[in-house]
Amino acid sequence: MKRNERPDGRKPEELRVLHASAGLLPRTHGSGLFMRGETHVLSLLTLGAPGDQQIVEGMEVRTKKRFLHHYNFPPFSTGEVKPMRGPGRREIGHGALAGRALAPLIPQSDAFPYTIRIVSEVLSSNGSSSMASVCGSSLALMDAGVPIKKHAAGAAMGLMMNNKGEYKVLADIQGPEDHYGDMDFKVAGTSRGVTAIQLDIKVDGIPIPILSEALERAKKAREEILAVLVRAIPAPRLSISPNAPMIIGLKVKTDQIGMVIGPGGKNIRSIKERTGAEEIDIEDDGSVFVTGKNGSAEKAAQIIIDMTREYTAGE
Repeated sequence: MKRNERPDGRKPEELRVLHASAGLLPRTHGSGLFMRGETHVLSLLTLGAPGDQQIVEGMEVRTKKRFLHHYNFPPFSTGEVKPMRGPGRREIGHGALAGRALAPLIPQSDAFPYTIRIVSEVLSSNGSSSMASVCGSSLALMDAGVPIKKHAAGAAMGLMMNNKGEYKVLADIQGPEDHYGDMDFKVAGTSRGVTAIQLDIKVDGIPIPILSEALERAKKAREEILAVLVRAIPAPRLSISPNAPMIIGLKVKTDQIGMVIGPGGKNIRSIKERTGAEEIDIEDDGSVFVTGKNGSAEKAAQIIIDMTREYTAGE
């Protein structure tokens, strides 16, 4: 603490070496790789139809999620050899934290009707892999052509405090600093503000001035990381991947919904068989979303337009 030097030689406010790249895997709809020291995360994005949304059912809520973020932390990422298991508390919690950080960036369905799923694969970990997942996912979103306005990034702030109350706030903590330190304060957001935080402490409490200093240091760290992300991909691609499906939105009258669906879904099945369209989703308000590749969506949409057209005198 007196020497103002950390185990790896960094100063308290210094970040590890940063690297970011996008579009590594052309067969995916979007991909991003973010590396911070020994923590490496590859985020892979898939675009789906509106009908691919996850149904969330609870005691008091029934809703759908059109943006999903999943996080995998395999044993090899920390040099361990053990069986691959299903997601545990760590994977679920870290994935949810990164998902909350990214959710404010996702455009509304009327502007971008796709269901979006990102899987962040931790290839190597030495601290703050959840915040690295935010960075990798931000790269993947822009690589996929999702019209987000800004990048999002995250970093973890740590704390070393002695019995006298002397302390140091550490930026971008590694595994040992998390293990032996007194705080793990994850802060994620854009250049305009914070979108998600998570605070773990091992002391009785954190004074407000220390939290204020940690937030200020997190802001500076985030700005430094965001600059690296912008250099990798400054804005969303102008078009989605050719491997992703095309979605065409239509509007029909509510009293025409039954006609489009047909008895037991007969008409929709027929349209899909004739055109090769993947999905035809109809909302209660008459919104129709046709999903397909290689022109199939356009063909199916035209059939629905012809089916629901109302002719007037003189046509």
